[in-house]
Amino acid sequence: MIKAITGTKDILPNEIPKWKFLEKIVEQVFQSFNYKEIRTPIFEETILFARGIGEETDIVSKEMYTFIDRSQTSLTLKPEMTASVVRSFIEHSLASKQSLLKLYYISPMFRQERPQAGRLRQFHQFGAEAIGSTSTLLDVEMIQMSYHILRNLGLKDLTVKINSLGTPKAREEYKKQLKKYLEDKKGRLSEESRKRIDKNILRIFDSKIESDQIVMNNAPLLIDFIDEESKQDFEAVKEILNQIRIPFEVDPKLVRGLDYYTKTTFEIISGKVGAQSALCGGGRYDLLVEHLEGKPTPGVGFAAGIERILLACENENSFKLPEEKIDLYIVKIENNISAEAAGLTSKVFDIATTLRRKNLSVEFDYLNRSVKSQMREANKLNAKFVLIVGGEEYKSGYYNLKNMKTGEQQLIPFDKLDSILIQNSKVKGQK
Repeated sequence: MIKAITGTKDILPNEIPKWKFLEKIVEQVFQSFNYKEIRTPIFEETILFARGIGEETDIVSKEMYTFIDRSQTSLTLKPEMTASVVRSFIEHSLASKQSLLKLYYISPMFRQERPQAGRLRQFHQFGAEAIGSTSTLLDVEMIQMSYHILRNLGLKDLTVKINSLGTPKAREEYKKQLKKYLEDKKGRLSEESRKRIDKNILRIFDSKIESDQIVMNNAPLLIDFIDEESKQDFEAVKEILNQIRIPFEVDPKLVRGLDYYTKTTFEIISGKVGAQSALCGGGRYDLLVEHLEGKPTPGVGFAAGIERILLACENENSFKLPEEKIDLYIVKIENNISAEAAGLTSKVFDIATTLRRKNLSVEFDYLNRSVKSQMREANKLNAKFVLIVGGEEYKSGYYNLKNMKTGEQQLIPFDKLDSILIQNSKVKGQK
């Protein structure tokens, strides 16, 4: 049997309503903040992510799906969206069209990680990017939108963590001090963390290994090394979050493993999804556009993992979806193979075609089943109404319409069907 690739997952029809519910909330929130949707290709030139994310990050060095195409160009399935959005921003000169660009996306991403709950190799994210302003109000707006979306999904076990990474100059000075602190402690670190000392030292704070955490508990903190401007911006972010009543905690050990972050960084974590607890994260990236050969332009954004959020929703039992219903199920009484039955089948198909053209959801039997089986199917599909075609009523020029909620039945003349079902919206308006 051919199966789905390890780390990928089919999203089956019974799961789709949850995805659509989430996507609807995401779109509503972003639109209320005047963000416009952008869609970028699923793969890009590898150099985009090497420059934008950083060659020493785990994403670039270990996790990307990279291949050489027939023109000998190195291409990569996108592992994140910010670099792609900025590439599009530069390529299409979007800055010349609008001083501040506010964009959002919902898209699949690809990373060759070890699959586990809430972490897949093909996964999906939604997120937002605001490019063109250094305003701390936009930093807060990213936290506000992501928190608002998660709360609208009914999630309650949430913690907002914030920190400041300062400027690259201040961060480089801090890295020197951190490296000095770790000089005589390397032997107590895991092999992975020892490798990170020279490649991506800040990521050691992300380690879940107990021995690493013990070593890092007394490490100097980046927040104590940031520049004065970053301190002022961070105080402004905290003040505005308090003003709009979003609870948060400062986590001096919160770092982002991507090179392009500056100043504000944040995560929202859930207590309901195990080790992979971060539902979303983001921050400011004032140098990324310049790194990708655009004009110096500030930016801020965030990304959220859809699979992980849905797992949190499931574990918190946080939202109740409305029952899926169809408007009408057409039951054919004669199911024997005869000229009369063939005529009824043709009539049922004509009725369904007419009503579907009026944007009603209509189903009927394709398997020549008994009336009892057809009614059972109508119940299974949560049909609002059943239209019975055939029998003595049909010979007299009538259909029998049954309201499945009340059990009420009424006879409808052939020529009145459209007016009753469509013009008066008897089916479409039924809740």
